[in-house]
Amino acid sequence: MMRNFIYLLFLGLFFGCSSEKTIEKVKQKTIDAAEVQFSKIGKLYESKRIPRTLKNGDLFSVNPYDWTSGFYAGSLWYLYELTENPQWKDQAVAYTEILDTIQWYSGNHDVGFMINCSYGNGYRIGGKEHYKQVLVNAAESLSQRFNSNVGQIKSWNYREAWDGVTEWFYPVIIDNMMNLELLFEASAISGNGFYRDLAIIHADNTMRDHYRPDFSSYHVVDYDTITGHVLDKATCQGFADNSSWARGQAWGLYGYVITYRATKDEKYLDFAINIADYMMNHPSIPEDKIPYWDYHIDVDGYQAEWDYQDGVDYFYRDVSAATITASALIELATYVSQEESNQYVDYARDIIMNVSTPNYMATEDEDNYFILKHSVGSLPHGGSVDTPANYADYYYLEALTRLINYETDKDYVLPENTSIASWY
Repeated sequence: MMRNFIYLLFLGLFFGCSSEKTIEKVKQKTIDAAEVQFSKIGKLYESKRIPRTLKNGDLFSVNPYDWTSGFYAGSLWYLYELTENPQWKDQAVAYTEILDTIQWYSGNHDVGFMINCSYGNGYRIGGKEHYKQVLVNAAESLSQRFNSNVGQIKSWNYREAWDGVTEWFYPVIIDNMMNLELLFEASAISGNGFYRDLAIIHADNTMRDHYRPDFSSYHVVDYDTITGHVLDKATCQGFADNSSWARGQAWGLYGYVITYRATKDEKYLDFAINIADYMMNHPSIPEDKIPYWDYHIDVDGYQAEWDYQDGVDYFYRDVSAATITASALIELATYVSQEESNQYVDYARDIIMNVSTPNYMATEDEDNYFILKHSVGSLPHGGSVDTPANYADYYYLEALTRLINYETDKDYVLPENTSIASWY
């Protein structure tokens, strides 16, 4: 009890009492941190490389075909929106346009992340009208991964599960819900309902196959490509097949908020509300609301198939899961009653405030190139564990921008139009 009091007192003294003053302080603190860290990266785009994370303290960059390639450009677009500094717009354009070839790429379901976060924000924030065609082209490429027998967009190509025996021929992961935004946007731009129809079919079948009765989700569902029948339900990056991988839960929540925004079908709103309730009320959520990388680490009834070493402290937090959740909850708050809205915004605000403290935000003298620390990429694979992540920064900046809009305009609601260009 005393610890809670001291913690709240600290936040009150640090951020001030007024909500508007609080948000303004966090905004300025975030801008300062982002400008320091992003300035260290410089013109990496000249070699067609994009910052993704750190490895052994050094900057780890990727090429445009990596699934995370669009997030850094998106962060620059949000930084430009927050500052109106043309320096960041120029950088955003440069890091966006090195992804030009991705609009024709059908080898990865994550073209939604790659193109929507970069070109989509460039269209909305930067007023780049010619980016619209890139979004439509990318949606066409993404649609090539749809199988009508399965009724889903294929996520990964063939791979083996963790047991080394199970084969996944048509794996669909919960992350794929995030790529539906590109399809909805392409339909809004082009007037072609084909992309929208695919997104709705995918969302409906994900509701049917990925979710358990308590609204937790499987990470991976594999299908028979001929019959469309489910062959396997498992995890790849979570703790156990029947556990709740934290970032997957966040992807699903965000994805159904997107789907409701685009369709205004109440079943998607109800589904998003149920997912949010599961996440917010889960007994494993820490006091500061930054979740562990999986909700069921070392819980009875959840057994990892990967080489999990008993006795080793694997209770890492995943800041990326937290920032994705915060952004989704703020949008969800604009679609519900005032009482529910307050609940979601309060939860999201707590996340934003907590990751804005030195526990999670990089300080000026830390040469880490990113705003936030302590994300988990894939612990079973040993990849990017307890490191920064460009997608954690992206959804943090998005969540903060949404919260600023919400706090400064209490009557603020998102427009009916699904187009990203008219989002705010």
